[in-house]
Amino acid sequence: MARVLTAGHVNWDVTLRVDRLPEPDGESRILSQRTSGGGSAANVAVALSRLDVEPSLVGSVGDDEHGHLARRELDQVGVDLRGLLTVPDTETTVKYLLVDETGEVAVLGNDGANEAVRPDDVAPEHVQSVDHVHLTSQRPDTAARIAELAADAGIRVSFDPGRRLADRDFSAALDSSDVLFCNHREAETVLETEYPGSEFADRVLVVKRGSDGAVVHTPTATYEHPGFGVEPVDTTGAGDAFAAGFIAALLDAEDYERALEHGNACGAIVASREGARASPSTEALESFLAEQF
Repeated sequence: MARVLTAGHVNWDVTLRVDRLPEPDGESRILSQRTSGGGSAANVAVALSRLDVEPSLVGSVGDDEHGHLARRELDQVGVDLRGLLTVPDTETTVKYLLVDETGEVAVLGNDGANEAVRPDDVAPEHVQSVDHVHLTSQRPDTAARIAELAADAGIRVSFDPGRRLADRDFSAALDSSDVLFCNHREAETVLETEYPGSEFADRVLVVKRGSDGAVVHTPTATYEHPGFGVEPVDTTGAGDAFAAGFIAALLDAEDYERALEHGNACGAIVASREGARASPSTEALESFLAEQF
């Protein structure tokens, strides 16, 4: 079984379904409320576990009730938690996710404990014991340390820096990454174009386009997939599910077209359900794909 290390945020999510996203000086009505573990690194780890990949995690939580609940959820699905740091006298990061009736999401959050992992906290033998490393948003120096350790060991590194890509200096981590995930807006803002320039000519760029699918640029070819027509319910975690599906497929067979198809399918399934942890099992993914043809 392939082993993947995910590194980055581990949160506690409070999801509020609302009739519409609030505007300045406006008011929205809460339709329902639910709580669960969240954070991109944790979401990807959970999604990988359901796709028969052995996940391991580097991240941090507080020593409060939310941290204990987040740790328990991850442990229950078989995530290796030796790299999950519990920070004394600190609250676990809580994200408040506002989801409207079309599935669009707005996020509020506190800082909490989710960037407590420093470069010196990362065990080299942990990073170098896996088959693939997937980085998500986190401290840039920690991301760089993990990426460099993996690169030195010849382990493929993927990086999905998320919404804060334009605001943080991830250049060192990017230099050691083999696969970069971003959305269309991030690609235009940070890379000036969604197509790889000379600095990305030796790696893979995956551009997520939401309901319009995704495109992957490799050093030798470009592949596109239009996505799957599903009715969005909650897009929270769809990008994390996409990354998990893409990575799992790529580990199974070095086929970027197949990886793109599986990533889009996992993202579509999560977007059609409530919650960031609604990722499919291998059997459910295969069934979904079979129904499309």
